Amino acid sequence: MGVSHPRRHGRQPDRSLLLDRAAAPPKAAVLLLHGGCADSLEPPPAWNLPGVRMRPFGRAVARATTDHDVVLGRVRYRCRGWNGDRADAARDALQALEELAFLAGPVPVVLVGHSMGGRAALRAAGHPAVEAVVGLAPWCPDGEPVEHLAGRRIVLVHGDRDRVTDPRGSWDLAARARAAGAETCALRIPGGDHAMLRHAWVWHTLTTRLVTGLLRLGPLPATVADSFDDLGPGDVRRPVRRR
Repeated sequence: MGVSHPRRHGRQPDRSLLLDRAAAPPKAAVLLLHGGCADSLEPPPAWNLPGVRMRPFGRAVARATTDHDVVLGRVRYRCRGWNGDRADAARDALQALEELAFLAGPVPVVLVGHSMGGRAALRAAGHPAVEAVVGLAPWCPDGEPVEHLAGRRIVLVHGDRDRVTDPRGSWDLAARARAAGAETCALRIPGGDHAMLRHAWVWHTLTTRLVTGLLRLGPLPATVADSFDDLGPGDVRRPVRRR
């Protein structure tokens, strides 16, 4: 039985889950969460650059999970901003996970979030369906909660030339989450920027390998497997592109 949106009577409510690929029957799911801004109650525009940045990641993950019955989707935000204690992006992520559970059943989920989307993914990781989070240049402010991450696998990837979100926030959150009972790994991409445009192929390739490894469809990168027992950030060296 494939995944489809449920029929409802009356006005169709706004959905937080946007499906890009269904599976019959689904064995796992990957949800992408794009970035945003600190404060804005405006909805994301039709042409949304943070969403565009995640498209290559979605295509790469789709190729790598072909024929593995993996559902692929995205979280739809009602607002562009996090908006303080409202934490709108995290609420949307949790709603998307509830919608996914209704449609696909109890399948393991990997969340992949960039910037504000990384923060939202980490906040939503307490949902019972979530097994792992891949945070790309995540926004990890001081005091971000970590207790709910116990039992999850968390990989945070940050470029050392990021001038928008502080890489030190990723290292700190990874250490605190480890102390709270999560398996964590923090990776540094030398020369990487916040937009993930510098060394873009490295970002895409690494993220794809992380997702397939966390879904147990292949091995985790050796750096990650080794770093799960190491609190310090690792370095990701630019791989040689083979022809």
